[in-house]
Amino acid sequence: MVLPVLYHDAHYVAIDKPSGLLVHRTYLDQRERRFALQCLRDQLGRLVYPIHRLDKPASGVLLFALHPEAAQRMTSAFAEKAVEKRYLAIVRGHPDDAGVIDHPLKALRDKRFESPVAAGTPPAPALTRYRTLARSECPFAISKYPTSRYALVEAETETGRYHQVRRHFNHIHHPLIGDQKHGDYRHNRFFREQLGCDRLLLHAAWMRVAHPFEERTIEVAAPMPADFAAIASRIGLIA
Repeated sequence: MVLPVLYHDAHYVAIDKPSGLLVHRTYLDQRERRFALQCLRDQLGRLVYPIHRLDKPASGVLLFALHPEAAQRMTSAFAEKAVEKRYLAIVRGHPDDAGVIDHPLKALRDKRFESPVAAGTPPAPALTRYRTLARSECPFAISKYPTSRYALVEAETETGRYHQVRRHFNHIHHPLIGDQKHGDYRHNRFFREQLGCDRLLLHAAWMRVAHPFEERTIEVAAPMPADFAAIASRIGLIA
């Protein structure tokens, strides 16, 4: 597998991760044999170091460091919330034109492979800003209504909690389409069986951060994937 390279310098490389590809090996998916980390190492012929995570079913900008010091400096930038990230998502319903989701999130752990969260651990602060880019109403009688509403949204996270965008939109009753863990199973099933959509409709579209070694910024954009765009067009969210 050849991964699309969006940015490359002496310290960092950013790729456009396809939906369905894990960032690195994990006990949570022991059957998977392909990983972005190994694919990129083979593609570049050198070691690379992951900086952040992107859910397996999501797509978009994924940043790696090319040496340990670069990894350490960029990891610090992420920890200090000095990285701007924007996502595109298709959600159920019609959210407001713009809004802020300020809702603390509990740490999630898979009890099979990770240590349990300590009893009494409070939810961590989490904030997502969003704006609605397009809305549609389709003649799909999926629940009790004769039609179904959808929206294309752009979300910007100020914190980096686990599944933050997915959990925050579910919290305001506009779950992401294709989200098997936090979404609406009826709409997910309809999109899978009737529209051929078997992915999470979440795309990491843009990232900007000050370069840790140079007096400039790193700005990376990943275009909307063809499969994402095809669904958005099919339900009237883009031309």
